[in-house]
Amino acid sequence: MEIQQFKQVQTNSMIRFLLIFLVIIHYSAHASSSYEQTDFVEKYIAKTYFEKYDSFVDSQFSFFIENEIPLGMSEMPRDNSNVMSILHRNIIGEGSHRRLSSSMRLKTQSELTEQSCEIIIIERLPNGVFADPFELQHLVHRGVFNDVAVFGDTNLELPSFRSNQSVVEIHMIYEDDSEINLDVPLHARYPPLGHGFSLVEFGQPDLFLCCCGLGGNSVNRSCLLMQTSEDKASSPVIWEIPCGIKEHAQVVSAVSFGFAVVAALLIVLASISYSDSTGFDKSKHS
Repeated sequence: MEIQQFKQVQTNSMIRFLLIFLVIIHYSAHASSSYEQTDFVEKYIAKTYFEKYDSFVDSQFSFFIENEIPLGMSEMPRDNSNVMSILHRNIIGEGSHRRLSSSMRLKTQSELTEQSCEIIIIERLPNGVFADPFELQHLVHRGVFNDVAVFGDTNLELPSFRSNQSVVEIHMIYEDDSEINLDVPLHARYPPLGHGFSLVEFGQPDLFLCCCGLGGNSVNRSCLLMQTSEDKASSPVIWEIPCGIKEHAQVVSAVSFGFAVVAALLIVLASISYSDSTGFDKSKHS
């Protein structure tokens, strides 16, 4: 009798285990198929690149955003119905702290206006300039941008000849066929010593239109890489950063060394004078 009860309990346990195992397999298969059918895009597009590659290479990044990330909306025709027009683009300000000012206009299909969309602008910063992440976050707190992040070489202290390129990704609210105006604060890195100016040339930004599914579900977000329509006669955006002169650097080094030696001697003389006066006072009181 006890043996039969034991066998029955063992059989029931095996049945429960098989049922649990089948349920797990079912949900795993459903989740994987749902993931494969969804063109999922990370919150930051540039982050997906740096998760795969160690450093930024311009041509490699262009190939990546066009071929290697699931942008979604692949069924939409890539024709003049989705175009970004660059109205103007230049450098504003003086000195080593300036702003990259851009004005763009989007032309999109009418059905996109019924979805919850945002604009993602990726600025590829050349060697010689950098963007301060903390300064950009202040713009987010003030409501200028929805979100912003800097990827790549974020070491703000490196001179230009030791630094690599970086990428600034900006998120903004999309309004139907609206004009986009943005100023990105930039800082010049120390250029190599030489004569004249170090020329830093900015390319065109990459612009994505990212839309969520019904109810604003971010998991179903998909993005479209916008084509650029620009004036071929427009001049490139160039920032001329003055270089230090080698002869001046040698003079500055010599003068700095001289001041350091004089300051050290003054400190030694002051210490000796103070110790002598202290010893004289003690002998006088005794």
